[in-house]
Amino acid sequence: MRKNIILLILMCVAIIPMAAENVVYLTTEQFKERVFDYTKDKEWKYKGSKPCVIDFYTTWCGPCKRLAPIMETLSQKYCDQVIFYKVDTEKERELAYVFQINSIPQVLYIPVEGQPLLLKGLYPQENIEEIINTHLCK
Repeated sequence: MRKNIILLILMCVAIIPMAAENVVYLTTEQFKERVFDYTKDKEWKYKGSKPCVIDFYTTWCGPCKRLAPIMETLSQKYCDQVIFYKVDTEKERELAYVFQINSIPQVLYIPVEGQPLLLKGLYPQENIEEIINTHLCK
């Protein structure tokens, strides 16, 4: 009985943080399936039904670490309107190359229709919200 309780607690500790995570980590293949397949299409055409925000980062980047909780907060605030993704540029080098990610963080804001907006650097949460409200949630 005691082992079952401990096992249940351990499972809850492992599952609850994953459930609270609203930011989805993308691989290159997932990007091609969910966002845009640059190997097949030459003209930009977003595949999603909701706008999205893609945070290009690395695990060792200080500004990226400061941006992560901002993106998590915004993903919770805009969960019904915008999809939030993260791409580790060291693991997904092809994707970083395609978007010419040469400094980090960089954030790609993709409306359902129209061209994406790629911005370099760490912006305050208020600025990111303004970009989301004006560029994605018109």
